[in-house]
Amino acid sequence: MTGSDYYIPAVVLAVALVVKSPSFLRTWHSPMSKSIFVILAASAAGFVFGAPPTIERVNRLTGVPNISALIVYCILSCLSCGSLVLLIHWRGGTEGTVRRHTRVWIAATAAVITTFCVLFSLSDVPIEQQREFDTFYATTPYVREMIVLYLSAHTATSVVVATKCWRWARELRQVQAAWTHWGLLILVAAFSLTLSFALFKFLAVGARWAGTDTWDWLSTDVAPPLAGLGAAMTTIGFLVPVVGPRLGSMWVSWRAYRAMKPLWHALEPFAGPGKPMRIRPTSSLEIRAMARSTEIADRLLNLAPHLDGGHREAAERYASSQGCKPEAALIFAEAATIHAALAAARVPGEPESGQPESGQPESGEPESGEPEPGEPESGRKPFALEPGGALPTRVSGTNGLARLSIQFSKIHHSGLPVGGAHSESD
Repeated sequence: MTGSDYYIPAVVLAVALVVKSPSFLRTWHSPMSKSIFVILAASAAGFVFGAPPTIERVNRLTGVPNISALIVYCILSCLSCGSLVLLIHWRGGTEGTVRRHTRVWIAATAAVITTFCVLFSLSDVPIEQQREFDTFYATTPYVREMIVLYLSAHTATSVVVATKCWRWARELRQVQAAWTHWGLLILVAAFSLTLSFALFKFLAVGARWAGTDTWDWLSTDVAPPLAGLGAAMTTIGFLVPVVGPRLGSMWVSWRAYRAMKPLWHALEPFAGPGKPMRIRPTSSLEIRAMARSTEIADRLLNLAPHLDGGHREAAERYASSQGCKPEAALIFAEAATIHAALAAARVPGEPESGQPESGQPESGEPESGEPEPGEPESGRKPFALEPGGALPTRVSGTNGLARLSIQFSKIHHSGLPVGGAHSESD
């Protein structure tokens, strides 16, 4: 692995750390936030200080040969501790149990790091080794014990975390926790890689104890890429349950925002005299979707005098007769009623909203004024607003209005609303 193999993932992790910094500052009191911060920071630092160019510079600046090895050992120990502490709080339990387990792992990590420092200070490692420290000094007093302690702690942590994540992932298989489930599976794979890293290191060091250096390549060529990939996947695994729900919410809001556009655009003549809602460029997708649904609701209130209760009832019966489920039939009936109301409220000679200026219908669209199947031609019953200006439709909420808009668009662009009703019921 060259320097870029270390520095590129370090930069990616540093960017993630900067992006998450405002969140860390707001929730610094939370143990989970502190743990995620430690994981990101330790992962980035591990890549930086593990790179051969950095090792050379640090050794030269400090004047202590191979001190970079001690620094990397301490950083990776902090990464393991942060992973365990986050997993403990993530898993939950009684407050006393969580606090006790957290203190045990922090104390154990502090003891291990202290032991690293003591053993390194007692050792004699005058020849700088940028890539072969573990194997070159595998039989050197004190450093030998430090290497064994490091690899043993790394192995134990990997086994414990991978086992706990696997068991928890199996428990979550039957519940609605997809992001957590996938995060745990990623962590199982990540700590399996770090376990493989430790085992390959052990094999190379054991070969040195046996008097041969023919297995050194396991430590210098095979183990480092596994450690790098494992550290990156560890970070991803812990971030997926945290970032995933947010991304999912943004995706749902974006889809709802786009889906509401046809109905929102068709109701534009009923926007009223008030100024349109102003949305900041930095507003979230959730706010944008909520604002659009609010505007649709306001426009429907202005359209209410043209809504026909008889048309609504007939359209719902028609959708039910075509095999629609009750909820789909309700959506179809409301969309058909709004479509008919817009046609009835249109000024004579003015093209229907969404139609070309020439007045020619779009491909596959019925001529305006013709009743839809199931639409009563007479006996209209204007819908009466409830006291307080309630929304004159049984469909409400961002997601509900998004579905209503989708069905409205199908009816508007098709001369066969039966197909639209069927597609909504699928």
